[in-house]
Amino acid sequence: MNTGRVVALCLGPGGIPKRPVTEARLDRLGLVGDKHRHPEHGGENRAVCLFSTADYATLQRDGVQANAPGSFGENLLIEGLDFNDLKPGDRLQFGDQVVLEIHDCREPCITLESVDTRFPALMEGRSGFLCQVVTCGILAPNLPVSVMIPH
Repeated sequence: MNTGRVVALCLGPGGIPKRPVTEARLDRLGLVGDKHRHPEHGGENRAVCLFSTADYATLQRDGVQANAPGSFGENLLIEGLDFNDLKPGDRLQFGDQVVLEIHDCREPCITLESVDTRFPALMEGRSGFLCQVVTCGILAPNLPVSVMIPH
């Protein structure tokens, strides 16, 4: 079974970076208190951005100078899940309550150039996922994450 844990939960006023928080309420449009600078960011199909610690590590090996959670604008930094096995339509359960459904692969945008001038091109194929909220609730670091088995 593909399982992991939330390493960091990040919010911001819009743009990047986002800052780690200890807890946040999740509603249909995302994490309460998280804002977006551009109108095409966010919305029900793009409510939560997931990013993998494994992708963080590969970007750092490529010389990207970013190591703080939220540097890439992610809401949830996840360790242990194999993002290569995930696809749109997959559902993830966080703890006992929250369920997210992967809507699409995240397309890295020009905003990321502030992290590294080789972005967004350098990030393609390892930019994370955008998710819809299936079940609202409270999120926090260290929550277990598991891929739900389809019925």
